[in-house]
Amino acid sequence: MEQVVIAGGGPVGLWLAAELRLYGIPVTVLESRTEPDPHSRALTLHPRTLELLACRGLVEPFLAEGLKIPSGHFAALPDRMDFTDLDTPFPFTLALPQARTEALLAAHAEAVGVRLLRGHRVTGLAQDGDAVTVHVEGPQGERRLRAAYLVGCDGTRSTVRTAAGIDFPGTDATAWAWMADVVLDEPPHRRSVSNAQGAVMVWPLPGGVHRVVGNDAESVRTRPGTPTFEELRAKVRRIAGTDFGMRDPGWLSSFGNATRQAAQYRKGRVLLAGDAAHMHFPSGGPGLNVGLQDAANLGWKLAQTLFGTAPAGLLDSYHTERHPVGAELLRSTRAQTGLMTSYTPETLALRELIGELITTVGEFSTELANRVAGLAVAYPPAASAAAHPLTGTRAPDLALAGTGSLFGLLRPGRFVLLDLTGRLGGDLAPPAPLAALAHRTGPGLDVHSAPPVEGRAQWSGVSAALVRPDGHLAWLSRETDPQALFTAARHAVAATVVTPVAGAAAPVGVVAAEV
Repeated sequence: MEQVVIAGGGPVGLWLAAELRLYGIPVTVLESRTEPDPHSRALTLHPRTLELLACRGLVEPFLAEGLKIPSGHFAALPDRMDFTDLDTPFPFTLALPQARTEALLAAHAEAVGVRLLRGHRVTGLAQDGDAVTVHVEGPQGERRLRAAYLVGCDGTRSTVRTAAGIDFPGTDATAWAWMADVVLDEPPHRRSVSNAQGAVMVWPLPGGVHRVVGNDAESVRTRPGTPTFEELRAKVRRIAGTDFGMRDPGWLSSFGNATRQAAQYRKGRVLLAGDAAHMHFPSGGPGLNVGLQDAANLGWKLAQTLFGTAPAGLLDSYHTERHPVGAELLRSTRAQTGLMTSYTPETLALRELIGELITTVGEFSTELANRVAGLAVAYPPAASAAAHPLTGTRAPDLALAGTGSLFGLLRPGRFVLLDLTGRLGGDLAPPAPLAALAHRTGPGLDVHSAPPVEGRAQWSGVSAALVRPDGHLAWLSRETDPQALFTAARHAVAATVVTPVAGAAAPVGVVAAEV
C-alpha cells in the first residue's frame, strides 16, 4: 500500500500532494470545507517560494496575478528592506491573496491527478507498523481509510497533531491586532505609520483593494471581540491622523500572537507540515511561505521512502531539517511582535534605531532581507567536516550554457548532477551509468555538463555539484583529477539511494484502501 492521505486542502496540503504526484504517488486530500475559503489571511509570496514554483515550471500564473513589491518589512518598520539586490530571479515580495494562491495550486493539483475530497473531516487515527488508519467523517457518514502515511496540513488546531499525541508547546496570546480589506480613496505613500498611539500598515492588493493592519496602544493587550468597520476607521484615524478615505469593507478580522511549535514533525507514519507544525504572529507574512517550503522538503523524501529506495534516516531528516527552520520562524516573529506591540519610549527608540540600520548599513539590511525572503535557509550536511561550505544551502538559478538555467533542470523533480568540467560526460565516464542508478531506483537523476560557474566567488573551483529535488545542494566538489572526481560523484549519488526492498511494488496506480 503505497498511498498518502493528506488532511487539509489549503495551499500547503495541495502543494505537497502535487509534489507527490510528480513521482506517481497516489494521493487523497481530505478537506473539511465544502467550498474554498474566500477570505485571505496570508497575502504574500516571498522570493524563495517563487523559486520553488519556478523549479516546477509553475511561477508564471502567480506572477501574472500578483503585485510585485521590490521591498519587504521587518516589524512593520517604515524603513523597508530593499529586495532588488537579492540573488534571485524574483527580487520582490509578491502580493497575492491566499485565496488566489490556493485556487492556482488547486488547479495544478487537479491537473496532475490529486484526489481532493471536500466536506471530509479527519476525526481520529490509529497507526501500527504497517499503516495508519484514518477516521473520516464525510457526506456519506463515517468511514476509515488505511494508508501508508498521513500528513497533517490541517492548520493550527490540527486534529491530526492532537490524535497522534504530538505536543504543541509554546505561549498563549498576549497581544492582538486587527485587519480590514477596504477601498482607500487616498492611499498613503509610505506603507506604515508608527508612533506612541499605535501602528498602521497598508498593503496593496490586486483589484484596487488595500489591506489595513494595525494595533493601538490603548487596546493591544486586550482580547478583542469582532471589530466593526467604524471602530477600525476611528483607530486608524487616531494613529495616522487620517483614515485614508477608507470605505467598502470586504473583510474584518483580528488575530493574536499565540506562538507554538510541534515537538515532532514526524511520529511513526504521521507527519505535520505548515500551520499544523507552527503558529505565530503573522509578522511579514512568513507562515504560508514556510509551510510551502515544508512541503517541498517533505515531498521527495516521502516519495523515495514509498519507492523503498530511501537511505536510512531520510524521512526523519524532514524533522531534522525543518524543525530548526520553524524554530527560527518563531524567534523572528516573536522579535518582531515585541517591536510591533509595545509603545514605550524605549521601544519607539529601538524601532527608530533598527530602521536607521536598515537604511544605512547595507550588510545588515541584506542579511535581514535574505532571512525574510527565505533565501538564507541552509541544512546541516551529514559530514560537516569534509563538506563544501555551500553544502545544504539553496542553489541559485545558475545560468548553464547550452541547458538554460538550473531551475529549469529541476522541473521534473529529480536530482541534478552538474558536471562543471565536462569530464563526467566524456569518454572517461559517460552520464549513463550515473543516471541509470537513480533512474532505476527513483526519484531519478539527470546529469548535465556545463562550463565552470563564473561571477560567483563561492562557486570558484567547484567542479561538480549534486542538487536535490527541492533545490538544496547535497554535495559539491573541487576535485580536479578526472578519475577521483568521477569516483566522488558516484559515491555522492549512491549515498542518495539504496537498492529497493525485494518485492516492493512501485506505488503508481495504487489507491487508499477503505477498511
